[in-house]
Amino acid sequence: MVTCINDALYPETGKAVVTLLRRLGVDVDFPAAQTCCAQPMVNTGYLDEAVPVVRAFVSAFEGYDAVVTPSGSCAGSARHQHSLVARRSGDAGLVAAVDEVSPRVHELSEFLVDVLGVTDVGAYYPHTVTYHPTCHSLRMLGVGDRPRRLLEHVRGLTLVDLPAADQCCGFGGTFAVKNADTSIAMGADKVRHVRDAGAEVLVAGDNSCLTHIGGLLSRQRAGVRPVHLAEILAATE
Repeated sequence: MVTCINDALYPETGKAVVTLLRRLGVDVDFPAAQTCCAQPMVNTGYLDEAVPVVRAFVSAFEGYDAVVTPSGSCAGSARHQHSLVARRSGDAGLVAAVDEVSPRVHELSEFLVDVLGVTDVGAYYPHTVTYHPTCHSLRMLGVGDRPRRLLEHVRGLTLVDLPAADQCCGFGGTFAVKNADTSIAMGADKVRHVRDAGAEVLVAGDNSCLTHIGGLLSRQRAGVRPVHLAEILAATE
């Protein structure tokens, strides 16, 4: 499940997931019928409008052993929000389909550590890196230290702590649009902490958050590059 933002803006992240999983012996398919996970609609209160989107999701991903996505927010939507939408719809068939598909959706680090049982994926990335745990991965999914455990096993990588790492970056999807001033203020705090960490690279599991933080870093000419976790784990040279 590539997600909307990766499909539209960061295709290299999606390609990195496929490269990584195939290197680990996983038989990867990309259902061309996939669209949005419906998170923007649900988060903004349009649950009825999300019904056909959730219906399309379960149709595209039914029958697979696992659905892997490089996004804590989209994985969280599928695992926790789809059932709300389905039950609100009153469609028993949709409820059953969601109950079948949703538990099989995994954020990338969850799949690697919990399903495949690996922390060393054979990656090489000779840079100093700091990790930002995104809100949905941290709070909704509870991925915990899985991304850090994966990063700690990357050859050549130096992982430095991010001050106040658990604080939100301020993006929040539509929150950044509707509450721009607050979003920017929160982002400024996050960027200050990123710069204080002294890393070359900021890594996270969601490109949405990296877009927000990366934009602020760029405007400050901070010299810190935002890179998705999948792209680091897929790197071998």
